[in-house]
Amino acid sequence: MENKPQDRVRLGGQTLPLSRLREHAVEYATLFSQAKAGAGHAECLCSTPALRLVIRCSRAGRYHLAGWPGEGERHEAACPFHKLAPGLSGREAYSAEAIREGDNGVSIRLDAALVRSLTEPPPAKTSGTQREGRSRRTVGLLGLLHWLWEESQLTAWHPRWRRRNWWICHARLRDHIEGCFINEDPARTAMHIVPPFRPDSASQGTAAFETFKARLGRHGLRQHLGLILGEIKAVTPTPYGVRYALAHQRAPLFASAALDERVRRSYRPAFAKAAAEHDARRVGLFLVEITPKGNLTIVDMAAMLLNRLYIPADSSHEVVMGNALAESGRAYVKPVRYDGTDAVFPDFVLTDRVPHAYVEVYGIRGREDYEKRKIIKQAHYQRQGAELIEWEVTQPIPALSVRVPSKMAGPRT
Repeated sequence: MENKPQDRVRLGGQTLPLSRLREHAVEYATLFSQAKAGAGHAECLCSTPALRLVIRCSRAGRYHLAGWPGEGERHEAACPFHKLAPGLSGREAYSAEAIREGDNGVSIRLDAALVRSLTEPPPAKTSGTQREGRSRRTVGLLGLLHWLWEESQLTAWHPRWRRRNWWICHARLRDHIEGCFINEDPARTAMHIVPPFRPDSASQGTAAFETFKARLGRHGLRQHLGLILGEIKAVTPTPYGVRYALAHQRAPLFASAALDERVRRSYRPAFAKAAAEHDARRVGLFLVEITPKGNLTIVDMAAMLLNRLYIPADSSHEVVMGNALAESGRAYVKPVRYDGTDAVFPDFVLTDRVPHAYVEVYGIRGREDYEKRKIIKQAHYQRQGAELIEWEVTQPIPALSVRVPSKMAGPRT
């Protein structure tokens, strides 16, 4: 695949493909170290002038690059470091205690314990919120799932990208947990991201899974839990609850009927039958413990509905719209709420327009609070003078192709 400008970075005076630096970070450790000690940053060449990139080094000595704080929106839409404006992300609801970024990486304070003491009573569960300002002091499982998707640019699509499958998702997710810590544990050991199955690498995947399982359970006077991230293939009943089968993984996960019922209420769109009719996908982030017999039991989980490009959706109607936008050659981002259930964002942001345009999908009729919020959003876009595409789901999808202003149109022939 040809390396585009948005795929290239300048590091220590050398211009290199970002993919090479990510895949062979160890080989370029000296160059990373020299650039960090010299200029103090790398540069992204997606635009002119070049934009700064943070050089981070994990405690294990592995280097990686990250977008410069506050500059994500300045990157070209197809650039791996592009981000929406801060006001279009649920991440803004957290305090600095919940998600901390530093030279050594990102530290996330999860609201679920990954280690339990067997000699002390469990700590009292404290609220993760305060009443004022950026208030959440901890990140829930859904918030962590949304952070992973947003940081890995899996909430975005650009027509330059030819395809997206679980192999691509896995590679991006694995890259972004390097240097990340969850409750002070390295994310790459605390979390198992199910790798895509390939015959030539099946043994490596099995070994990685067994290493992850070996960390679980009782070790000394502590009980260790872990996180599994994977695509949900099927959920079937068992005599004691339900069995979650994950794509690309042979070992199932088990949950009680009570937990499964609560999860279905909390993440209703991910389990709705309508979503399956539109080639939708589902991913889950599972907090698991191991039983004496070696089975994995789900303690808690978050589920997320996705379209066929693995872009999040809040309903089956958004799955349809997300697929249609991609088919129409649009570049777009799906804002995610993290743990902020009351956050209000556009359903989609079209990043192939300057300024950005917006898409709203209206799938609920006759509910007073929904209609009020709809009117407020429409008034907001009107005040901004923003381009808005609206779809009432009882009507055909409107035209989605990029509109070329008449003054920019080519000569008639």
